[in-house]
Amino acid sequence: MEFISSHLLTLILFFPVLAALVILFLPRDEVKLTRWTALIASLVPFGLSVWLWVRFEAGLPGFQFKETYAWYAAVSSAFHIGVDGLSLTMVMLTTLLTPLAILASFGIQDKVKAYMMLFLMLETGMLGVFMSLDLLIFFVFWEIGLVPMYFLINQWGSANRNYASLKFMIYTMGGSLGLLLAIQLLGVLFQTYDLPALYEQWNALEGTVMGLPVASVKAIAFWAFVVAFAIKVPVWPFHTWLPDAHTEAPTAGSMILAGVLLKLGAYGFLRLVLPLYPVESEKYAGALAFLAVMAIVFGAFASFGQTDFKRLVAYSSVNHMGFVLLGIAAAAKSAGTMNAHIAMDGAVLQMFNHGLSAAGMFFLVGVIYERTHTRNLEEFGGLFPLAPVYGGILIFTSMASLGLPGLNGFVSEFMVVRGSWPVLTVYTAIAMLGLLFTGAYILKGIKKVLHGPVNEHWAHGERKLTEITTREIIVMAPLMALILVLGIWPMVILDVINKAVTMLF
Repeated sequence: MEFISSHLLTLILFFPVLAALVILFLPRDEVKLTRWTALIASLVPFGLSVWLWVRFEAGLPGFQFKETYAWYAAVSSAFHIGVDGLSLTMVMLTTLLTPLAILASFGIQDKVKAYMMLFLMLETGMLGVFMSLDLLIFFVFWEIGLVPMYFLINQWGSANRNYASLKFMIYTMGGSLGLLLAIQLLGVLFQTYDLPALYEQWNALEGTVMGLPVASVKAIAFWAFVVAFAIKVPVWPFHTWLPDAHTEAPTAGSMILAGVLLKLGAYGFLRLVLPLYPVESEKYAGALAFLAVMAIVFGAFASFGQTDFKRLVAYSSVNHMGFVLLGIAAAAKSAGTMNAHIAMDGAVLQMFNHGLSAAGMFFLVGVIYERTHTRNLEEFGGLFPLAPVYGGILIFTSMASLGLPGLNGFVSEFMVVRGSWPVLTVYTAIAMLGLLFTGAYILKGIKKVLHGPVNEHWAHGERKLTEITTREIIVMAPLMALILVLGIWPMVILDVINKAVTMLF
């Protein structure tokens, strides 16, 4: 027990890789065994994360459960991991959604071993980003997460999967190039990649660097970080890879892509951009707010214009993640004030809330696609009498995505708007146009799928629409429970987030 306590983060981080190695040696024809091994193995990091949450002391400053091991002494880089309230929240989200996504993948019949192994390795890549306290380690895990997702889209995706997976890889790798160069700059300057040390040394740097004024070098490094993370969020105009990747990815791939992978970009802003570049963040807060508002408004407009159900949900992610960046911009503009704390709390909570509702929405799109083999909204309509349980779950999850008071989406978006309004009034007012169309595209989706006269096309014969199964309800149940709990009592998670934000900013 003492060993587990002292190496808790390492166990959470690398247990999925160990499980993937176990699956590698399972017989190829034992599909059922492979599925259950992957599911049970993915529940272990979740259980350990719950224990981590219980043992975490939100009032303590700095990082907790830190572990440091020698890794690459030649360049002064160490395997240094730890968590604070921000990263702990994202670790919980990752370890919760991964077993649900694996359970959602039980319908996969082709190359099941490879599929489950890639999913578990993807979990390690995502967790590593949230735990890393060394910039080089951060970048290594940042890149590790790309590879499994590329193959999940490329091998198990829809008709256009080759194009979508290549576009996903090129966009994110392109952004990562600037990120790597900026990280190397910090490492060369200070002979360390340790994040807590860099927070102090980088902000205290004066004079010239490589013959250039420090302010110019910081501005260049700032934008290198911003572009890399903006592509990952993604914000307008870097968002075009997202609808294609989502539309072509398998259902569980879309759940993780929207639920966790998009949060890596927002987490990069919180963990690296704001603390390392406070002056530049304040100076360019207006530009960040502009990008956020464009994502909110254009994301909503684009979503409203879709006839593909999955593409509609994909563009909604651009819209919802725009609120995260708006909260970050407001915090950058007014660092240290009450408005900044409210906006930042809302942004982090929005990351968690969107992870729940987006994963749920993509899963529900997958449920109906599995039965009808179409995502065309024009071919649905009148499905509520044929699948009333599915219809009820879809409406509940859609209302969370819409931001209905009493469900989780309302709390986080309200906090972002409340914190941003006194600081970035014009931008926030324009963002309300996107909020209006959020209601429009959500209601459009519900109407096109469920409402109207009974759809005779899906009512009889071989094409008869079947109700949502028990396994599929089990996937949705934890998401729906958390959506409701966080809508009624957000302090369950907000207390940890708020204390972390207060200490950091």
